[in-house]
Amino acid sequence: RESGHDTTHRFDDRTLDFAPVDLNSLLYKYETDFAGLIQADFGGHLPGMPGKAGAADYWRRRAQRRKQAMMKFMWDNRRGFFFDYDFVNQKRSAYVSATGLYPLWAGLLNTNEPAERADARRIVAFMRQNLEQRFGLAASAEQSVAAARAHDPRQWDYPYGWAPHQMLAWQGLKNYGFNAEAADLAYRWLYTIAKNAHDYDGVIPEKYNVVTGSHEVFVEYGNVGTRFKYITPEGFGWMNASFEVGPKYLTRRDLENLEMLKPPPAP
Repeated sequence: RESGHDTTHRFDDRTLDFAPVDLNSLLYKYETDFAGLIQADFGGHLPGMPGKAGAADYWRRRAQRRKQAMMKFMWDNRRGFFFDYDFVNQKRSAYVSATGLYPLWAGLLNTNEPAERADARRIVAFMRQNLEQRFGLAASAEQSVAAARAHDPRQWDYPYGWAPHQMLAWQGLKNYGFNAEAADLAYRWLYTIAKNAHDYDGVIPEKYNVVTGSHEVFVEYGNVGTRFKYITPEGFGWMNASFEVGPKYLTRRDLENLEMLKPPPAP
């Protein structure tokens, strides 16, 4: 559960055997945020905090060590993407997940380093080829689900899309100057929300099928927010949040098209 992905074929039912990209990206972001906050607001050391944990340098060093480990174990230089590390079998997973974009959101790659800027471009190209769908970002790649040879669909896999993945991807793209790509991805998702709400009496579910653009998701227990038993009149928290923050990534033309519910093109 620490990954936040309650059911997925991503971990091959061996969750505890993996060092996940998303968890380590979150920890890296916390460490750099702590360092920046302590440095900016307290001159480098947090008053009243004994020991090393109150020092900005302590958190910087932790973040740097984590980055080095992530680049060594999770970065696949051949494919140009981040993958979970299976430390039991001592190899990177081949499962393509939207969480491979989390390092962009966390600012792991240094924009002042040409090689790392090039890596960011490779991540975006990989994402567009493997994860981007007409109606948003899929939780995983179609070929990864097929390779799992599983007969039981799981909700944090292709072809389903989730609001947290979308929002982290948009900001990650923007962090590295991929504003057009962020706008394109955000438009696909916002259109999906708006179109389903318009056509189905205001329905706001927890996830969508981003291949078909539908809220009708027949996987495991279905889709919270689409059946009378589970409808939440106020909407679904992270879905509402994505619709609230998404427009800031769009151009004026995008906003006009969204008002007219103009469908996004095929990716």
